[in-house]
Amino acid sequence: MAAPGRFEDLYSRTKLASGLVLFTFLITHLINHALGVISLAAMEAGSAVFTFVWRSWPGSILLYGAVLLHPMLALYNWVRRGHYRGIPWQGWTQISLGLLVPPLAVDHVIGTRGLNAAFDLNDSYAYVLLVLFVQEPLIGLRQNILILIAWGHGCIGVYYWLRLKPAFERAWPFLYAVALLLPMLAILGFVSGGRSVMLLMQRPEWLDAFRAGLNWPGPAGQEFGFRAIELAYGVMIVLLAAALIGRLLSTLLRRRRGSITISYPDGRRYRGQAGSVSVLEASRAIGYAHAAVCGGQGRCSTCRVRLGGEGAAMLPAPDAAERRVLERIGAPPGVRLACQIRPEADIAVTPLLPAGVPAKVVYGAASHAQGAERRIAILFADLRGFTKLSESKLPYDVVFVLNQYFKTMGEAVEGAGGRLDKFIGDGVMALFGIEEGPEEGCRRALDAARRMAMGLSRLNEALKMDLDQMLKLGIGIHCGPAIVGEMGHGSAMHLTAIGDAVNTASRLESATKDFGAELVISAEVAERAGAEGLGGFDWQHETVTLRGKSEPLAVLVARKLAAPQPAE
Repeated sequence: MAAPGRFEDLYSRTKLASGLVLFTFLITHLINHALGVISLAAMEAGSAVFTFVWRSWPGSILLYGAVLLHPMLALYNWVRRGHYRGIPWQGWTQISLGLLVPPLAVDHVIGTRGLNAAFDLNDSYAYVLLVLFVQEPLIGLRQNILILIAWGHGCIGVYYWLRLKPAFERAWPFLYAVALLLPMLAILGFVSGGRSVMLLMQRPEWLDAFRAGLNWPGPAGQEFGFRAIELAYGVMIVLLAAALIGRLLSTLLRRRRGSITISYPDGRRYRGQAGSVSVLEASRAIGYAHAAVCGGQGRCSTCRVRLGGEGAAMLPAPDAAERRVLERIGAPPGVRLACQIRPEADIAVTPLLPAGVPAKVVYGAASHAQGAERRIAILFADLRGFTKLSESKLPYDVVFVLNQYFKTMGEAVEGAGGRLDKFIGDGVMALFGIEEGPEEGCRRALDAARRMAMGLSRLNEALKMDLDQMLKLGIGIHCGPAIVGEMGHGSAMHLTAIGDAVNTASRLESATKDFGAELVISAEVAERAGAEGLGGFDWQHETVTLRGKSEPLAVLVARKLAAPQPAE
């Protein structure tokens, strides 16, 4: 069962590696073209380095291997793919540009590398520019169009690969600038170099020396070029025909294996041949919005689904690449990548992320972000009497004061090592101990309360000329089990917590009004925080019956936050 998985992993790695080799070759080729902006001599000097690398035995093996492998793998993918419905426009653009590259590149490759290998032609930059810029400008125009086509195809592929890397967001502006400027500089270099050749041709001595050093094979070279181009086009036609026949045979074989149904949460179903499509392809076929940041290459986790039905047990085990992704996000049993599974029997799937999920969730997402029950500390804080205070203020003043307050509270939470969940009106919700455990979470929550008190004191001092009365704070902290995970929709997705413990923390914050206190914590918070966490407060033991609770809850009350300097 694992053999197909290993093959898929090898296929994916080989496709990526061959594409990167070709893209690296294209980058160096464009840089060499761009040197024409400086001078023809600079182009020739760059060409010496270029040919030393790519016409050496290691360079040639890498380049020719990639030239053969990359299109063959693309044809293989076309043969096995069930359909092409639902592919995003970026995918169609990349496919279309890729199909145009081989036929446009054939005559240029044979006219340089082919003649050089067969007749030891001196295919210098001066020779290439003489042919493409001076003698055959239409062919030169076609070759520059080829540069843009190949560059666009490669950039889309590299974008899908790099956007999954943690540093991509920071590097994106630089990469985008390079993607725009490099082909422009290459074309400018080609034009500048061509003009230099035209000027040199006006000197008979240069033209005679150039022809003498060219080693042009004459009619034999032309005949070789024409035959080689015809052969190359013939091979392309044969490969396309073989791929077409292979696709037809593959479709017939899949039909013999019977049909399956893939069911979705909203009641929609995809019906097709067993093993013919991945779950992601099925989603696209029926128009189901399914996240896939990497484009369905198995390099991200955004298309993951929870499986059900008899087909789930019949799926092969994840290959090495899929297993790495699943382990990175701490996926529980029954969760797989939709782009990597091709059901052989009826199956029910539930996508776990919304279709508009951003790329930033791909890396660095902890396992709890996928949904887990954790015992954590929850803090709620609320400004006292701010609604009444704001009635006498201009809207601008209200927004200014609230933003200063939110900044102060946010810095206090983050400084204590907590996670700011959300601002609710003039209230704050924060989570502590998601990864560190409840004991450390309770200590950090109390440290955050100290920091909030200190911050509010500084804020009152800074705004004393603008406020009619001092800002006051009520804080409630509770520790208990809560469901933690990424929740929301689209850009509003964020890590939050739900459950009875969250409600209890909110009601403890409300209880500060009843006690005339600034901080109320549950007895569990006090027990888990220990003496070290409780230090610096004047505590009173109380009991309180919270709304919705039949049993009283033991709490500790601090009527005044002394706000000592927290230890760094």
